[in-house]
Amino acid sequence: MPARSPIDDCVHCGFCLPVCPTWISWNEEMDSPRGRIDLARGLRDGRFSMTSEVAEHFDRCLGCMACVPACPSGVRYGVVLAEVRDQVEAAALRPLGERLRRALIFGLFPYPARLRALVVLLLVYSRTGLQWLLRHTVLRLFPRLARLEGLLPPVSFSQLSAAVPERTPAAGAPRARVGLLLGCVQRVFFPGVNAATARVLAAEGCEVVAPALQGCCGALSAHSGRSEEARQLTRQIIATFEAAGVETVLVNAAGCGSHLKELEHLFAGDAEWRPRAAAFSRKVQDVTEFLAALPSRATRHRMEKRVAYHSPCHHGHAQGIREQPKALLASIPGIELVDLPDGEQCCGSAGVYNLVQTASAEQIGNRKVEAVLSVKPQLLASGNPGCTLQIQRLLQERGLKLPAAHPIEILDASIAGRADPGS
Repeated sequence: MPARSPIDDCVHCGFCLPVCPTWISWNEEMDSPRGRIDLARGLRDGRFSMTSEVAEHFDRCLGCMACVPACPSGVRYGVVLAEVRDQVEAAALRPLGERLRRALIFGLFPYPARLRALVVLLLVYSRTGLQWLLRHTVLRLFPRLARLEGLLPPVSFSQLSAAVPERTPAAGAPRARVGLLLGCVQRVFFPGVNAATARVLAAEGCEVVAPALQGCCGALSAHSGRSEEARQLTRQIIATFEAAGVETVLVNAAGCGSHLKELEHLFAGDAEWRPRAAAFSRKVQDVTEFLAALPSRATRHRMEKRVAYHSPCHHGHAQGIREQPKALLASIPGIELVDLPDGEQCCGSAGVYNLVQTASAEQIGNRKVEAVLSVKPQLLASGNPGCTLQIQRLLQERGLKLPAAHPIEILDASIAGRADPGS
């Protein structure tokens, strides 16, 4: 008898529908988790084959996992989605332009050295007036291209040399020795998050080991149906932290953390790497869940801020991390922490989703922006770089500015006695 598939656990109850962002947008059954599971069942049973129309329904899925905690049957939707997205990639049904765009994304984003080269180009683009010229001419004629251009992160010369020391000693008596995943986009475009993470951990009595040669963890590839690519990247991460000899590996980007905690399925057919992957996954924690469980040692200085917390989907839905980031923020005197209405909804970033499904991402993101604006915050806190870029771009399109920071940056500022994170 063949092994039971997660597809078979779905009883079509519909509890997933009201929490699914694409179903909310379009009210289309095939663009809901239940509908996509039915498509996956049809592919498995041979009732139909992979076509561009079927593939499109899976491309439209954000992979936000909002359906997972809502499901009373415990359907592992992430496993279903990953398996079908592998089929979509293998079928190569997308138009040439789309395939080239994805090839560019995955030829760039998982490689920090290439991203640093991109920083050089972006510095030229933004500092020479070329950006202003294109935004006021060519980009006005191509709205989709303008949306993509708007996602470009702010760049500075400091990003070219920013680095976390391979070893940061603990302040005072050591309480733990931890590894730190540096990430790809985080390392290059948000180096302040990694620096703040190392400082806070050290202040709380942790020795921090951040291997300089670590590469991409494979999360973007794994979440996009590029499983073999993901395995290659993830093997390198596992081997690097095995050599570092740490018992805990801390992550400060939600998407990376959710991927690294679920590696056993990715290596299901690999007798050598599956046990190593499973052992590594057991070591992985988000930095906020680690610190929330560690009695605080460092003094928090007062910070008068009204802070809205956006829960990244791969925190709340995929890892069940909801209260820990808020508890850390609430530990800072003077912080007024406000929840967003319908805060569990996705912002539309979802890995590379806002790069390949721009119209849908904007529709979903604007709902999130309305929620943010409704609580009138002075600062937005989010534990994922893609979420920060997505929300800030949509705010900027409205002519609005709202400072944003990772919760660990806010905590770092409080411990250091600074009025603002990043200052």
